[in-house]
Amino acid sequence: MTGKMSKGPAPKRPESVDQEQFLTILSREEALARFEAALFPRELPSERRKLADALGCALSEDVTAPIDVPPFDRSNVDGFAVRASDLASASEAAPVRLLLNDEVIACGVAPSRPVLSGTATPIATGGPLPRGADAIVMVEHTQPVAARAIEIRRAASPGQFVSYAGSDIARGEALLRAGTMVGSREIGMLAASGIADVMVARRPRVAVISTGDELVQPGEPLRPAAIYDTNGAIVTAAINENGGEAHFLGAIADDEAALEAAMRKALADSDMLVLSGGTSKGAGDVSHRIISRLGKPGIIAHGVALKPGKPLCLAVCDGKPVVILPGFPTSAMFTFHDMIVPVLRQMAGLPPRSDAKVSAKVPVRIASELGRTEFVMVSLVEGTDGLIAYPSGKSSGAITSFSQADGFLKIDALAEAMPAGTNAEVTLFTPHVRVPDLVIVGSHCTGLDLVTAQLAHAGLIVRSIAVGSLGGLAAAKRGECDLAPIHLFDDKSETYNTPFLSEGLELVPGWRRMQGIVFRKSDARFEGKTAQEAVRSALADPACIMVNRNQGAGTRILIDRLLGEARPDGYWNQPRSHNAVAAAVAQHRADWGMTIAPVAHASGLGFIPLAEEHYDFALVQSRAQRSAVRAFLDALASEESRAMLTRAGFRRA
Repeated sequence: MTGKMSKGPAPKRPESVDQEQFLTILSREEALARFEAALFPRELPSERRKLADALGCALSEDVTAPIDVPPFDRSNVDGFAVRASDLASASEAAPVRLLLNDEVIACGVAPSRPVLSGTATPIATGGPLPRGADAIVMVEHTQPVAARAIEIRRAASPGQFVSYAGSDIARGEALLRAGTMVGSREIGMLAASGIADVMVARRPRVAVISTGDELVQPGEPLRPAAIYDTNGAIVTAAINENGGEAHFLGAIADDEAALEAAMRKALADSDMLVLSGGTSKGAGDVSHRIISRLGKPGIIAHGVALKPGKPLCLAVCDGKPVVILPGFPTSAMFTFHDMIVPVLRQMAGLPPRSDAKVSAKVPVRIASELGRTEFVMVSLVEGTDGLIAYPSGKSSGAITSFSQADGFLKIDALAEAMPAGTNAEVTLFTPHVRVPDLVIVGSHCTGLDLVTAQLAHAGLIVRSIAVGSLGGLAAAKRGECDLAPIHLFDDKSETYNTPFLSEGLELVPGWRRMQGIVFRKSDARFEGKTAQEAVRSALADPACIMVNRNQGAGTRILIDRLLGEARPDGYWNQPRSHNAVAAAVAQHRADWGMTIAPVAHASGLGFIPLAEEHYDFALVQSRAQRSAVRAFLDALASEESRAMLTRAGFRRA
């Protein structure tokens, strides 16, 4: 990941950089039109490649067939080569007897004897037709008689079960046209014609550079305040997927001289340069200043009305495209696929990318920023009346958004929101929809992963969407999931979960987990105290910072009950998971919060028990007999799950 932060006032930019152009927001359409106009038309360099190396490339010239395919008349079945005229009168009542010639024609064996009237020659599938024969009789339609004869009880027509020379591909025929992308089928056609190599558009050589002081390459130790460079790997892979030949040159710190030297060398050696990070307006973000010195016309667009992806920078330096992607992975990938892939594929001679699309209903309102085309990643589930598209709810810094989503929908720049219930077009990340076998929407728990692992190992696709207990109940009532994990305490009845069920929902007991106060060990404000005492101690110290949980989470209800009307520093910091709470405390960004015991212990933190809550499941009764639901209930009740949950610090109900 290449996260970029503003680093103070920017120094004065060189005069060659247009003041109005810098971070002047263009529409997506205008920015792409300007970028393409500065690059095309252009000559496509070609090269000759062997078939195995041409996979994924575009042909740069038409290919004509040098031979007939098949190159001879051949049999389509195992049987006997015959003269059709000999069998004109054949029937069940009057079979025709034919003498067998003393050769058997197999694949790769040239016939040496003709088929004369009254004779037949045994022939295998693919064998060349002997002289005189004009039809094949399947072996199943014959009966052996005597030592060297067969009887046939049905007539045959000329050409029966015969593939004639050139019937598949004729010599001189246009086999493939220029611009065709070479795939496995095309390679098969070329190989069948005896063609060993072809002229293809040369893959554009694309240099990839990550920028940022904070970046560490995967496999190296992660130093404090650093992050692993995700964009280097993901951008490189995306370039290779779309016709380019990517060369990752590593990550370069925010040093203007070093970065300029690397960019100049990359442009000299490559057809295109892609950087990630360094697009926002800050002293440490120097890439845009360097571009103005690399060639004309320079920056085409710096700031595009996209969400995510606003800071995108597009440039052309002496005919070579230079792209600076935003630092956050989701922003980088959306802008790359939407704005850069069309240009890259055109440079590679490939046709435009063809994405599969489906229609799905959006169950919740999605707010949008007026004036920016917004892309929202969604997970697809099967509803009662078709597909449901759940927005991921994750930020542009979340790399898991791509791996866990099925596709994305687009909100027009002129819209302030997409209303709940909208039927939207979803562009798929893969060619086919993979609707999950089991859909779980609600509160997340690390214990849930232990139970569903058994289903995944059995080949079932499980989709778990964390929206909190209340969000899960709403989804269950709408019939958008099979089960909704909940842990909601009712003050009136002083019981968990059951009071919150409505008609059509049934409670399935899950497990017990201890909720409590998490803190750094040896902190005197919390050590040795009860949960209530610890909270009073925290509220008494203005320097003590808490970390909260999101609205709708069962944990949030417990926190608010403890705090009453108090709203201490950190109250509005509302992460969506137990792990995030523990991380905030462990990294000294907060001093206390509330999480579950297994997470606290795994993080090496102190823990004060507050309440053992019930983590149960609201089962949608109308879906209870689905095989995947039965499999989940069996896994939940199994001794294997019981043992794993116990080891992880949970207690079975």
